Amino acid sequence: MALTATVGLSTLSAQQAEAATSSGMLSPVTPKDVVYQIITDRFVDGDTSNNIPTGSSASLFDDPDQDGLGNGDDLKLYQGGDWQGIIDKISYLKNMGVTAVWISAPYENRDTPIYDYQQSGGYDLWTSFHGYHVRNYFATNKHFGLMQDFEALRDALHANGIKLIIDFVSNHTSRGTNPTSGNSPEDGKLYEPDKDSNGDYVFDSNGNPVDYNSDGNVENLLADPNYDINGWFHNLGDRGSDDTQFGYRFKDLGSLSDFSTENAAVVEHLEKAATFWKSKGVDGFRHDATLHMSPSFAKGFKDAIDSASGGPLTHFGEFFIGRPDPKYDEYQSFPDRTGINNLDFEYFRASTNAFGYFSETMSAFGQMLIATSADYEYENQAVTFLDNHDVTRFRYIQPNDKPYHAALATLLTARGTPNIYYGTEQYLTSADSSDISGRVFMERETSFDQTTTAYKIIQALSALRRQNEAVAYGETAILYSSDDVLVFKRQFYDKQVIVAVNRQPDLSFTVPAINTTLPAGSYDDVLNGLLYGDSMTVNNGKIGSFTLAGGEVSVWSYNPDLGTAIPRIGDVVSTMGRAGNTVYIYGTGLGGTVTVKFDSTAATVVSNSDTMIEAIVPNVSAGARQITVTKGTNVSNQFRYEVLSDDQNQVIFKVNATTSWGENIYIVGDIPELGSWDTSKAVGPFHTPNYPEWFLPVSVPKNTTIQYKFIKKDSSGNVTWEGGNNRSITSPSSSTGTLDTSVLTWQ
Repeated sequence: MALTATVGLSTLSAQQAEAATSSGMLSPVTPKDVVYQIITDRFVDGDTSNNIPTGSSASLFDDPDQDGLGNGDDLKLYQGGDWQGIIDKISYLKNMGVTAVWISAPYENRDTPIYDYQQSGGYDLWTSFHGYHVRNYFATNKHFGLMQDFEALRDALHANGIKLIIDFVSNHTSRGTNPTSGNSPEDGKLYEPDKDSNGDYVFDSNGNPVDYNSDGNVENLLADPNYDINGWFHNLGDRGSDDTQFGYRFKDLGSLSDFSTENAAVVEHLEKAATFWKSKGVDGFRHDATLHMSPSFAKGFKDAIDSASGGPLTHFGEFFIGRPDPKYDEYQSFPDRTGINNLDFEYFRASTNAFGYFSETMSAFGQMLIATSADYEYENQAVTFLDNHDVTRFRYIQPNDKPYHAALATLLTARGTPNIYYGTEQYLTSADSSDISGRVFMERETSFDQTTTAYKIIQALSALRRQNEAVAYGETAILYSSDDVLVFKRQFYDKQVIVAVNRQPDLSFTVPAINTTLPAGSYDDVLNGLLYGDSMTVNNGKIGSFTLAGGEVSVWSYNPDLGTAIPRIGDVVSTMGRAGNTVYIYGTGLGGTVTVKFDSTAATVVSNSDTMIEAIVPNVSAGARQITVTKGTNVSNQFRYEVLSDDQNQVIFKVNATTSWGENIYIVGDIPELGSWDTSKAVGPFHTPNYPEWFLPVSVPKNTTIQYKFIKKDSSGNVTWEGGNNRSITSPSSSTGTLDTSVLTWQ
């Protein structure tokens, strides 16, 4: 189904409509960027006319004195922040060194009161200000603005070199039942715009849905979890304490109606919605609740977005884990299996414990950096953070400026792509440890002071991240650590950045001499003493012994010109795709006449500069391939890229099999997506809510005949193959198709 825009009585494609207004996309977000997360409703009210949109109840807006402005007190209600408010603060963001903003989901959310009834009587009234209760993917959240306002935000950000990431929820709609009133039916409904006679959505000249059918509505009910005749939702009840894979992938999260992403109609609608917003010029997607998404759906969903016109975008998601967590292996491998990187909860937990609670040592924090650098295939693409909308404000945990600043400086220089939660630079805190308490209305809490120490830290270290590739693309080494001190190095070839951190606010520590490969000389503190740092001296391959004062952070940079003769790869976006897709390669020495290869197969180079190549994935065998860049006789380092066999859809495999304690069912087959008969790459484990029946949705190339078998694996990795001949199945021909197989019997 095409997307159309209506001008007068004529229709034109969405792509044509965009061509007249789009400023074009910037490069996707990379580790050179500093991301700033904004809860749109909680930033700035730039347009008071949308505080209570037409048709919305005044009870949803926090305005007890009825002056038309959000009061900032009842944080369960809308406060008035909008896209115009972000536009009004672009200079503030740009001066701080922000190069990408992540905003709340821009599409229409449920806009009715949400009642949580209390056992003692009465109720709490909540709203969907956060953007996680989708109602219609193809209309805007009117509390934030209309489509022309969103496009104005996009254009203003892009004009200032700031990239735009949107929150996108493909896991659920709103709450289908109310757990505080005996799970009575509540909402969870999904709508779509009116369609014309060709079945295309219809929009006005500004891109907003219109009442094309003249029935008084601009949208129509598409799915209802309480009358789910077409199977759009799993309807398996709330997950609650069910921590099995089946529980967190198929049951409702907080009673939010969980999409059945094994349903081809659901997949088609979600892919259409995501590519619709891609056509609006966004540069990245933050995928909500990836822990709760089937990897088979996530893989195909991400591929559909990147394969649509405009090239690949940046993708990261919320795979929420604790520390330690039995889901860690699944978490750390999720980017490799789907192409969607993680919000780095492992970094968050370790940073909170080391700099916030002081419950872990700085040595332990350093060990986390090294361990995750080994575990993460794409360590610098993991999005690191001190806090966000789902956790306690870091300032509430750590009210002392010195360790607060030390944590912020470490975030901006450590591995990963740093994300700053709005207001961190203004020391925003919360009334208690809840996430809702931390979602404060920034306009009411601060004057947007550009002289705070935290603001200046971000400003200085964002510039360093862009200037010295060691921060963005480098590897990590721990040079010295103790309970309270960490000295670590980031290195990209000859480029180095060394960071020395003392978390204790009132204690000084002496660091012994450290071996180094830096040239002899004196190195100034990049922060110019902002955090009490000083210069350091290198003689005879050693950094001389030095003392770190209480709360001191020193950052020393060595940034030699690497020249242009030797190509060096620092990052690749995306890391997964199919032949014909665009891929962006970042690094140094990439200009001039170059050859890009996937293993030994040459790719078409579309354009290149010293720091970036745009190329096309060649027609090469599917599976893990190594990208290299050759210039003359010089060949770059390798960077792993997963080539898909084709456009991905899903087959739901089912088998009846008995197992011994500790055994699980997996599937292995003759295509890379099924491990190419390598049992170490087998897909699984299968789910078994109705033992001995097992099932698993699996991402496979469309219209492909697949040979496969089921295997059993125990906790030690021992494998038992089923007997008989190889099984065979042909996947659906549609890119969004699914094949729900019959229950087979173990051979």
